[in-house]
Amino acid sequence: MVVIRLTRRGAKKRPFYRIVAADQRFPRDGRFLEIIGTFDPLKSEDNCKIDMEKASAWIAKGARPSKTVASLLKKAEAAQQTA
Repeated sequence: MVVIRLTRRGAKKRPFYRIVAADQRFPRDGRFLEIIGTFDPLKSEDNCKIDMEKASAWIAKGARPSKTVASLLKKAEAAQQTA
């Protein structure tokens, strides 16, 4: 099954995440199918960049977003509608 989840990048105590579509059997920071966006939890503003077209396409194909990614997608949709 394909999931949309975060993969950790960055340095020690300075996390940076990629939002990726990956097979659930792959390791968290291992192989992935496609990069969908990025998330920087240490930034206060504009900390999440998501390609909504790619995310929608993967969800339409049956990919399940993780809980964290689902909340980031909701925030990105809300920000996109108000902009």
